[in-house]
Amino acid sequence: MAVKPNQLEKARRLSLLGKTLYYVVLAIITLIIFVPLLVVVFAAFKTSPELAATSPFSLPKSLSFHNFAVAFEKANMLVGLMNSLSVTVSSVVINAILGAMTAFVLNRFNFRFKKTIFLLFIVASVVPAYTTEVARFQTIKSLGLYNTIFAPLIIYAGTDLMQIFIYLQFIEKISKQLDESALLDGASYFRIFRSILFPLLLPATATLAIIKAVDIMNDMYIPYLYMPSKKLSTLSTALMTFVGERATYWNELAAAIILVMLPTIVIYLVLRKFIFAGLMDGAMKE
Repeated sequence: MAVKPNQLEKARRLSLLGKTLYYVVLAIITLIIFVPLLVVVFAAFKTSPELAATSPFSLPKSLSFHNFAVAFEKANMLVGLMNSLSVTVSSVVINAILGAMTAFVLNRFNFRFKKTIFLLFIVASVVPAYTTEVARFQTIKSLGLYNTIFAPLIIYAGTDLMQIFIYLQFIEKISKQLDESALLDGASYFRIFRSILFPLLLPATATLAIIKAVDIMNDMYIPYLYMPSKKLSTLSTALMTFVGERATYWNELAAAIILVMLPTIVIYLVLRKFIFAGLMDGAMKE
């Protein structure tokens, strides 16, 4: 059956309208995200009189790094960076090992309550975190870990459903014949995991480690609640304290925000290819 010319023209117009709406929405979302960032960047390089006298969207007259120096010193950024790195690196290492081990057991072994354990991970991911916060806080305090760097470390080190799911997708592509051959050679299950399986999971581990590291670096709630001491402040809590102390100095606050953002931005820009590669590899089965 032949298609009428007016129907083809109508289809073209609808397609053009759809594409136009798509790009308009995309442009609006881009502006919503980047305009506030540009305002912060511009303000960070302005002096207080210049900030008060000019538009937030105007370029700074000169690139002065005085605000960054003040923010770095007053906000105790160096201590915050060291604490953030300590918590992040330790948590990510423990989290990767626990997550890979859990996925290995769930994939390679059949045992009683296996489905129940996996269901519990699903339930834990659905239950709102604030409903269990009181019990978690009491547990951390009873262990004597409150106001120590180990409190957030234990919380962050726990594995989650997304991590297990990605690891399971990778393990599914690893032949069980490797395990069987190693067992015939006298290797233990731990040796199989350490020497055979875990090295093959490095793409997934790199992806999950980056995502987890960015999440920990950006978190303010857990460090603020479990490490109130100033000497244990992270980048996020140091920024919050600085906001309270210098609330009227918008240029210094903008500089502090940029300093806090820099580690996360650097991590993402340097390692972004591992994020997409790991997620895509885990999503495809052979």
